[in-house]
Amino acid sequence: MKKSLISDPSTTWQWIDLESPSEKELLEVAEFYKLPKTSVIDSLQPEHLPKFESIGDINFLILRVYDAQAHREADTIQEITNKVAIFQSGAFLITIHRNSSQMIESVREKYVMTSIVKSPADLVPKLVKASLRSYETPSYRLAEELDYYEAKTFLNEKMPPLIKGLYHLKRKGAVCRRVLRLTESVLGGMRQGAFQPTSLQDTEDLHVHLETQFEEVNEGTNNLINTYLSLSSQKTNEVMRVLTLFSAFFLPLTFIAGIYGMNFEFMPELKQRLGYPAVIGIMGAVSLVIFLWFKRKRWL
Repeated sequence: MKKSLISDPSTTWQWIDLESPSEKELLEVAEFYKLPKTSVIDSLQPEHLPKFESIGDINFLILRVYDAQAHREADTIQEITNKVAIFQSGAFLITIHRNSSQMIESVREKYVMTSIVKSPADLVPKLVKASLRSYETPSYRLAEELDYYEAKTFLNEKMPPLIKGLYHLKRKGAVCRRVLRLTESVLGGMRQGAFQPTSLQDTEDLHVHLETQFEEVNEGTNNLINTYLSLSSQKTNEVMRVLTLFSAFFLPLTFIAGIYGMNFEFMPELKQRLGYPAVIGIMGAVSLVIFLWFKRKRWL
């Protein structure tokens, strides 16, 4: 669907928004505005990662915007982000995306309808900043989830099955961090291009802040996974230790019981009146010796 996002007839430039455009519709727009063919092809690829190109007097950007409606267990770039392609020159700005974009509408209401921006070059940094802001809430949410898993790991006597949740948390943090690192190349291209450094300062500060947050989440998740596995291993070792102690007690007792359970015809002790109490006493003495030895070794 093609629509113009600028309603003021006195404006000297255009903002054309294409939502889920057909190939024919996109090619018509590309031909009319003389858009680079290779960039148009890139804009059609839903899995394309952030990039910046300057071809002649046209700047081409691809941004990845965090999808607030993404499934809780989504953990790939395609599942948790939406691509927005931008073509910009002095006379026009064209945005292309498959799904409806709240980001574009909010930028339009905040900067275009209030006439704060005067040109496409002023609007592009606002779009980049808005795309970065879409990662603010997820960064706080992931940090809260990390705190939740941390409390579950250290405060519960029993070890709950957290590894799957930690894996998805790690994947989300890694995906967002990767998108932000690729977005850094977009900011670098804009800085070297025709965009004013002052218009990018706030955006770059936000980018550094978000990248640091996701780096902390990723590092914290890795540490927590290692700790969780260590604690799980420790729990297993404790269980094995208890089983080993039981085995150490019962092995000699089983040996003694096995000897007198062989049912040979000539076993003098079987004919003795005190044979049974004597064997029980021997078993008790063996158990006491094992217990005292374990206590001396501090294994109990």
